[in-house]
Amino acid sequence: MNSWFHSTFFALENKQYRLMWTGTLFSFLGMQMQVITRGYLAYELTGRNSALGAVTLAFGVPQLMLSLVGGVIADRLPKRTVLWVSQSIIAVNSAWVATMIAFDMLEFWQLILAGFIQGACFSFVGPARQAFIGDLVGRERIANAVVLQQLSMNGSRVVGPSIAGAFLGISFIGAAGVYYMTTLGFVIAIVSMIPLPRGNPRPRATETSPMADIMDGLRYMRGRPQIAALAMTSLLVLTIGFPYQSFLASVVLGEYGATKAAIGWLSSAGAVGGVVATVWVASITNSRKVWMIQPLMGVLFGFTVMALGASPNLVTGLLVMLFVGATGAAFQTLNTSLTMALADHEYHGRVQSLTGLGWSFFGIAALPIGFVADHVGLRETLVLMGALCVVSVLTVELVAKSRNVARDRHLSTVPVAREVRGTTGGGR
Repeated sequence: MNSWFHSTFFALENKQYRLMWTGTLFSFLGMQMQVITRGYLAYELTGRNSALGAVTLAFGVPQLMLSLVGGVIADRLPKRTVLWVSQSIIAVNSAWVATMIAFDMLEFWQLILAGFIQGACFSFVGPARQAFIGDLVGRERIANAVVLQQLSMNGSRVVGPSIAGAFLGISFIGAAGVYYMTTLGFVIAIVSMIPLPRGNPRPRATETSPMADIMDGLRYMRGRPQIAALAMTSLLVLTIGFPYQSFLASVVLGEYGATKAAIGWLSSAGAVGGVVATVWVASITNSRKVWMIQPLMGVLFGFTVMALGASPNLVTGLLVMLFVGATGAAFQTLNTSLTMALADHEYHGRVQSLTGLGWSFFGIAALPIGFVADHVGLRETLVLMGALCVVSVLTVELVAKSRNVARDRHLSTVPVAREVRGTTGGGR
């Protein structure tokens, strides 16, 4: 038991990482509470699936525009400063929305604007946080640390939606109270970083422009087929399959005819599956089997999204969501940890921003998916999304094998959670 616990959670032995992990948990909790509440507000204000897609689009567009810039900033500036500034703006933005709701002044365009601001900030938070993890724990522990960061996020998905769903149904708390609570979570995350080091970038031999850094990052990934294949798989699955999260309010209220509280139940069911899967992933990061498990989880995720679309009622939907959450979390956690373990430290920010582009496309794809759902039906749309995920993952795997990426993977002699060098050709 002790051996299993150590191999699963050994990155938390680092005090600085443990402090960052705890603070980030509050940030994730606030974010997950807002996902549910934002979807509820959009649906209540408009009554259309396309409105949920529009809110998610507002979150995704700035990420698409700024994600690469965020990666460059993470590799060029003190990471703690980047996180402080970005998360402070997120907290102020959250407090503003809460106040608009409290005074019954919130309009749909304001929800769109708030999503745009939050998406812009997360373009800098994501790369800086992942690169900062590398600073705190070193290469030997980074894969495990990234997985545990995902565990923090998935754990917040268990608690956050349930809290949000319950409080939405309490008149004197409501959506305004939920947003005020999330603001407090963001503030706690900011305060928790005070004792941490600045996370200064390593000195460079020569100074380069931000655009040169972006091009250098693109060349770096192109020269490493392993990382490129992981990035492409993540991009496709996030864009095509993960927008299901934006329509859970519609599934519960429009398809199942259930109460508002059931929105949190459905999301929490997926999060429970995600937590279990992430703990399992944390325990196998030393195994070479992760290279086979990662695409398998992507395929299974597609099938579970199809099953969600075919679910006839809330009870069946809750059961299916356990597997949707488990396979989706296992896929994305393995994808992120493998990518960060393979990348050289000075490229962590840019690699994370490039592989994280899928989250911006996820936001952008939600709007057209919402229009499709309004015209052909939400259930049918979910089935189509899942089927396209399966096809996408299998296609990338076939292309990767044709380019000998699979052969390069098996030539690697170093476990993922230990020091992993870029051995697949190309260079800086």
